[in-house]
Amino acid sequence: MIERASEKMAQEEGTDTLMVEARGVEKEYAAGGVRVHALRGVDLSISRGEMVAVMGPSGCGKTTLLNCLSGLDEFDGGEVLVGGESISRMSDRRRTRFRARKMGFIFQTYNLIPVLSAVENVELPLLVAGVKPKEARRRATAALETVGVPEQASKRPNEMSGGQQQRVTVARSLVNDPAIVWADEPTGALDSETSAGIMDLLVRLNREQGQTFVLVTHDVSVARRAHRLVRMRDGRVEGDEPNGERGQDG
Repeated sequence: MIERASEKMAQEEGTDTLMVEARGVEKEYAAGGVRVHALRGVDLSISRGEMVAVMGPSGCGKTTLLNCLSGLDEFDGGEVLVGGESISRMSDRRRTRFRARKMGFIFQTYNLIPVLSAVENVELPLLVAGVKPKEARRRATAALETVGVPEQASKRPNEMSGGQQQRVTVARSLVNDPAIVWADEPTGALDSETSAGIMDLLVRLNREQGQTFVLVTHDVSVARRAHRLVRMRDGRVEGDEPNGERGQDG
């Protein structure tokens, strides 16, 4: 049995229950010759195994926050700890390895490589990480089974529906057994019925595999499925409360 990254991190760090801790995170960038203060001293803590939804109006900083917390973007002030390790203190190379080993990513636009089949897309992160091809194919096939699209293994993205492509994207995000999965508008390109199916899948995976999920979304129906709802406005967290409706999912 493959030991999940979430289990490894829990063992390495003892009884610490925090997966993500942001302390006073600041981020500025230039847009059209103007300096935009995208994050203004954000503090946020996320426990292991939580599913947290981040909402807010366009331009409020929610995607910037996800990118800074995950190490995709650098930030100008404050500190971010993931699994007890400081993202800002890592070299670029170490941060890249850290993401590859312990994080998964789901994006609205799928980001599947058009010339590769579903199983080849899913196994690619493993091959890049040095996993032997036979083992990478076995794990990719198992991941497609987990997300309910094993029959799509040999198909290319243009031969699949949007919902099927997103399930393949979810499989790719999980194939390295990450401790945390970051999702930026994971249902934004899908119709309401397909969106509900993807969220059913994410909720089930969160419950059964214990991975932490952080979802950026504008969709209230998606946010209701999370354990917690974090609301942002003007680069700040203006609300952070438990989501009572998540109890309906078990």
